[in-house]
Amino acid sequence: MTLAIDTTALVRRYVQDPDRRLVTEQMTSDPTWCASALCRAETMLALHRAAGDPRQQAALWSSFRRDWEAFVVVPVDDMCLARAVEIGAEFGLSTTDAIHLAAADRLPRPLRYLTLDRRQIPAALALGLDVASPVAT
Repeated sequence: MTLAIDTTALVRRYVQDPDRRLVTEQMTSDPTWCASALCRAETMLALHRAAGDPRQQAALWSSFRRDWEAFVVVPVDDMCLARAVEIGAEFGLSTTDAIHLAAADRLPRPLRYLTLDRRQIPAALALGLDVASPVAT
C-alpha cells in the first residue's frame, strides 16, 4: 500500500505531540510516502513556527529535508487544482485541505491517507481512501 500524508500529520513527525507515535508507525510500516507539493511549504512553515530558536529550526528543517527526498511528490498543477475545486465544493473544505485530497486522489489504489484533520476524513473515505487518523469523524 502507498501512504499519502497531509501536513497535519507530517508536522507531527518532527515535533513533540501525542500523535507523533501514530505518524511514525504509519511511516515506518509503509515505505512509499506521497504528498502534494504544497505539503513541503506548509510543513516547513509550521516547523519554523514550532522552533524555539534558529538552531532548532535548522535541525527540524534538516530532518524534514532528509525525509522529503524519499517522497513521491504530486504536483499541484491545473489538473490537481481543478479536482481540488470539485472536492472542496462537495465537502465544504478549505482550499489547502482540498488540494491535499485532490493530490491523493491522483494516486493509484490501494492508498492509505494519513491526516489529523477531522474535516478531511469524510471526503477521504468518499474518495475510497483508507484513512489512518486518531481523530474520530
